[in-house]
Amino acid sequence: MPAVSSTRTRRAGAPYQFLAPALILFALFLAAPIVYAAYLSLRRVKVSGLGLGAGARTEVWAGLTNYARSLSDPDFLPSVYRVAAYGMIVVPTMLGLALLMALLLDAGRTRVGTFARTSIFLPYAVPAVVASLLWGFLYLPRVSPFNDLLGVFGLSSPDVLAGSGVLYAVANIAVWGGTGFNMIVIYTALRAIPTELFEAARLDGASDKQIAWRIKIPIILPSLIMTFVFSLIATLQVFAEPMTLKPLSNTISTTWTPLMKVYRDAFTRNDIYSAAATSVVIALATFVLSFGFLKLVGNRAFNQED
Repeated sequence: MPAVSSTRTRRAGAPYQFLAPALILFALFLAAPIVYAAYLSLRRVKVSGLGLGAGARTEVWAGLTNYARSLSDPDFLPSVYRVAAYGMIVVPTMLGLALLMALLLDAGRTRVGTFARTSIFLPYAVPAVVASLLWGFLYLPRVSPFNDLLGVFGLSSPDVLAGSGVLYAVANIAVWGGTGFNMIVIYTALRAIPTELFEAARLDGASDKQIAWRIKIPIILPSLIMTFVFSLIATLQVFAEPMTLKPLSNTISTTWTPLMKVYRDAFTRNDIYSAAATSVVIALATFVLSFGFLKLVGNRAFNQED
């Protein structure tokens, strides 16, 4: 009996042994930094005298002071509005293109399926910094090949990095890089649908458009929700694209997005406490929006009951 009990114990603990490496990495590189950032957001530096000598600068409890400073910063709300406008452009455009391409590939309208899937997915493999530099030089009229091409027709290349056009310039990079990943996720879900459903629909006289709208899209709704959540999180955390384009444009400020404000506070102003408070606010906003959206549509999409 002891041997049987020991065997059952080992079997019961086997799943946790497989999960242990992932849980350890999650705790070390995700959970611990979040906890530490929350701790720093409640602290501040107290300077005594001239701030010289040992013990002149001490870390003390600050309460919610850093959060008040962060939220009342005149640069914070404009950065939130810019990210909101950016998300309203990127998310529907990227997911719409990904769904359209996935449906076309699944319908078999292209005979070069593997090549098409690889070509659409390839931009996702390009790092965001490299993609931003690539598009940045394509945007600049003086070095862009589009300027020479338009010059043949007597037209001049617009400076999209100036004025309000910079928002669309940054959004274009995100759409170019993220459409392929979302397309693969949606296409994989489409390939898992039994073909018998399509055959029965065609026998009933349904067209390809009706099959796509009434059968395919409702079935892959969970995948669409997942890609939307991923896109929403990426939107709230946009940083690499505007940060890389900043030297190429006078329109992009150091606080163009909330994460750029965090970078400025932490590494330019050396105010890690205010930066930590803003980071926690961004993390909470990400959690609330993601969880709220899943709560709103999850029961219907995943066939769950209250």
